[in-house]
Amino acid sequence: MAETDFIADSRAFFTHEAHGRRRPRLLARQSITARLRAFFAERGFIEVETPALQTSPGNEAHLHAFATHFLDGGLARRPLYLHTSPEFACKKLVAAGETHIVNFARVYRNRERSPLHHPEFTLVEWYRADEPYDTLMADCAAILRAAAEAAGTTRLRFRSAEADPFAEPQRLTVADAFRHYAGIDLLATIPDDPLAPPDRDALAAAAGAAGIRIVADDTWSDIFSHVLNQRIEPHLGHGRATVLDAYPAHEAALARRSPADPRLSERFELFVCGVELANGFGELTDPVEQRRRFMLEMDEKQRVYGERYPLDEALLALLPAMPPTSGIALGLDRLVMLATDARHIEEVLWAPLSIPQATA
Repeated sequence: MAETDFIADSRAFFTHEAHGRRRPRLLARQSITARLRAFFAERGFIEVETPALQTSPGNEAHLHAFATHFLDGGLARRPLYLHTSPEFACKKLVAAGETHIVNFARVYRNRERSPLHHPEFTLVEWYRADEPYDTLMADCAAILRAAAEAAGTTRLRFRSAEADPFAEPQRLTVADAFRHYAGIDLLATIPDDPLAPPDRDALAAAAGAAGIRIVADDTWSDIFSHVLNQRIEPHLGHGRATVLDAYPAHEAALARRSPADPRLSERFELFVCGVELANGFGELTDPVEQRRRFMLEMDEKQRVYGERYPLDEALLALLPAMPPTSGIALGLDRLVMLATDARHIEEVLWAPLSIPQATA
């Protein structure tokens, strides 16, 4: 089936024939979900539930939320959003005293639909208080093994790529990846002063020399993303998973800075078969720094998209009560895709979203 067939008319999924073809993957999804719940229960995690409706859906420049309104008793309209992740609510629970929590959350992101994206999907998000973020990497390796066992497979696959879920993941820094795959010295474009902006022109010149097309209004972050998407991510997670570690602090608005190098952050992403599967952090708990970073993100959102989201003032007020914490979000749907050799995310959703086609 062509990729566009899934998006063209999702009603086709509900014929007996089409559903029958998808059903083995959906049953595998059930098995994987049950195994992950057992995985966390065995390790003493509490499964929590947090509301999808929030005053702030998240404050990352390039994430887009679905907006709605709450009508109070006087029918005053108060803006609300469907959350793009359960992160803010989970951090409030950690601040309240929970130390090991997991959330199997339905989340919502606008402007996202592709073979790897769906407007509504499931994030498995978990937090470990008073534990280093390296522990999350070990969790990821164990989860890949657990998912493969639950699905009855020894290989994870996406299109022509394969990975062994039982092999120890490769750990690679972002700077090393830029040097190896693009020939770019990334750290040379980041000043030692953590408040100084990175050198956009230096990165543009290096990216241009590597054959990456740059346009005049590309920011440093835009160029960083171009290199990452075009030259690095396609190589990651082949044969075994890759942990891409130590992101620049400018690309980690919610992560604390690395104690070894303030230009970098305690942020990593997990890649399997070239697919980004999880995003983990040593969590930032400084409210002043977090506010500054949120404002920078919203300024960029305003510049690019002409809109901004409110800040979660309750979260900012509670951050000082959080202990040193590590947190991560993993895409359940993508994990099921990899474990069942699915080519499109809608093959592993019980009821893909039906969106009427636009009319002229």
